[in-house]
Amino acid sequence: MPKEINREKSTVALVRCESYDREAVKDAVGKAIQMIGGLDEILAGISAESLLLLKPNLLAKAPAERACTTHPEVFRAAAELLQEAGRANLKYGDSPGNPLYGTEKTAEVCGIKAAADELGIPAGDFESGVDVEYAAGRYAKKFTLCSEVAELIAQQDHAKAGGIINICKMKTHQLERVTGAVKNTFGCVYGINKAAFHAQFPTAEAFAKMIADLNGLVRPKLHIMDGIVAMEGNGPGSGDPKEMHVILASTDPVALDALFCHLIYLDPKLVATQTAAMEAGVGRGADDDVAVIACGLPMIPDGTVMTMEEAALKCGDRNFDVQRGRDYCGSARMLGPLAKILEKKPYVLLDRCVGCGICVDSCPLDPKAIRLGPDRKPVYDHRSCIKCYCCQEMCPEKAINVKKSFLARLADRSWRI
Repeated sequence: MPKEINREKSTVALVRCESYDREAVKDAVGKAIQMIGGLDEILAGISAESLLLLKPNLLAKAPAERACTTHPEVFRAAAELLQEAGRANLKYGDSPGNPLYGTEKTAEVCGIKAAADELGIPAGDFESGVDVEYAAGRYAKKFTLCSEVAELIAQQDHAKAGGIINICKMKTHQLERVTGAVKNTFGCVYGINKAAFHAQFPTAEAFAKMIADLNGLVRPKLHIMDGIVAMEGNGPGSGDPKEMHVILASTDPVALDALFCHLIYLDPKLVATQTAAMEAGVGRGADDDVAVIACGLPMIPDGTVMTMEEAALKCGDRNFDVQRGRDYCGSARMLGPLAKILEKKPYVLLDRCVGCGICVDSCPLDPKAIRLGPDRKPVYDHRSCIKCYCCQEMCPEKAINVKKSFLARLADRSWRI
């Protein structure tokens, strides 16, 4: 018999979904939402006429099959379910990694604009920004948010306040190892200000602490993860599609991302966004604090409650290509001058590079740590590079990768840094 759900724990729905078939996806997303309480419970306190802002991952102008962005069928399913529940006041948006692209142009290539247009859902104002003070922030006291998000924040204590529905993508990330529900909120920051945050918070740990504060400010009401086809390897924009066949949902982004980590056999304690968000009280991610409710797993009754470890044994993938080494988890700082040698560095795959210059535009530094040479191939100044990997993240040709030195690989394996 299925176990009883412990309501004192954060719950994450795990639903098996074999493909992006429209009906299958809607069924999976609907079951996931229902298993964590249903929309009436999740959106309790938000009136039917209040705005709900759908926040997919629109990192770059990439077709859905690249697994770089939220798949349009997952976006469509969430939107239709909200509409069928009487939530007609919907908008969507995200601030892409390259602010020159704009929300709608990026969404058009990703397939999300077509789905939104068919459902009569307009894009929100993500083309302008508003400064928002956040006194409760421990590391970031002010954010320049996209205007649509800023307006929602301003109304948080109003009787007709709305909320954000976070529809993220299961992907790897060179700076933070993975990007999921917690990291997806960074798209609420307006345009070029995202680059400024990378310069202000240059390490994985510092950046994650800022992201934790951002989550405390924007507070999405529901998190849905598209993990039917994930991205592994050189993510978040240049990795490879990887079939994982899951939809995850939770009201707790930390718990959801913790399950994501378990499914790919990555220790959540090594993910800076996880540890920072837990310290900031954004959510719970410890093994004893998360209950997984499963549906559609072979030989497992629907509604079975299990641990994250048990879920990984049922449908995880040990071969998922992700950074599992213990690099930069504390003791590397003890190595002093050697720490620079142990850092990962971006490098250019010259045969793929087309000399577009997007990598240069993406560098948050002034002066830039990357420039185009006479042959229009990128040249790095690794002495000034802060290893934020924005260049790698935004390269449309998958022409930038990240590598460790031999000493770093040896240290990670032998010294457990």
